[in-house]
Amino acid sequence: MQGTGQQIGTHSSDMGIRRFGRVNWLGTKTLAEREIRRFLSVWSQTLAAPLITAGLFLTVFALAIGPARGDVMGVPFIHFLAPGILMMTVIQNAFANTSSSIVIAKVQGNIVDTLMPPLSAGELVTGYVAGGIARGLFVALAIGAVMVFVLGTGIAHPLWALVFVLLGATMLSAIGIIAGVFANKFDQMAAITNFLVTPLSFLSGTFYSVETLPEPMRTITHWNPIFYLIDGVRYGIIGRSDSPPELGLAVCAGFTVALLAICWSWFRRGYRLKP
Repeated sequence: MQGTGQQIGTHSSDMGIRRFGRVNWLGTKTLAEREIRRFLSVWSQTLAAPLITAGLFLTVFALAIGPARGDVMGVPFIHFLAPGILMMTVIQNAFANTSSSIVIAKVQGNIVDTLMPPLSAGELVTGYVAGGIARGLFVALAIGAVMVFVLGTGIAHPLWALVFVLLGATMLSAIGIIAGVFANKFDQMAAITNFLVTPLSFLSGTFYSVETLPEPMRTITHWNPIFYLIDGVRYGIIGRSDSPPELGLAVCAGFTVALLAICWSWFRRGYRLKP
């Protein structure tokens, strides 16, 4: 009995330490690895398909509009377009990775397998977001290589480009978690994608300079956080932007922190996750 009591006391002490700050690194790492292996196992759908889509965008716009459009921001139109396509692909894939993982688990009824292990809300958020960031980086590196070695764009400010790619992947991974938690069916997930994520990414200066828009569309676009992601990575790659990159960094960082706080709160409460 004494030995049993000592074991119980030690277990309680360990749980207390964990509760007040000790991180379950193994569990967080395992969840992140699961999310990464999940999209790598179907790479033709999750990696190859977005790269082909991005290539088609670049090809079609280059052939149909590029010669007639001329220079934009002092660079060839295709060089202006490429960073927007890169960021749009990154954010769409980061969103898809977290949202699909959660909503599929909810529909199949195995979300409990993720909630039962001793993972805190912060650790759950970290694991899911790590998977979304990894998928975003995979497509970013592939498209970036095409831009540098095929289009010859170069990278004006590599650190700025990397920061905005990571920030964009984190932001949309968080939005994907929120969407996945909120949606209980695939059609609800499709509605969020079609009526929120896709319009925000297309109407954010991906294919045009915001300075060419008439009012009030120009002002409205500046309220779109994805605009600052597109504009920031464009600054990092071609050295041109519609707004100061410091402003974009502040807006995107603040918005991302707020989204991650919502994710943490929902996981902590089990909102729309627990039966």
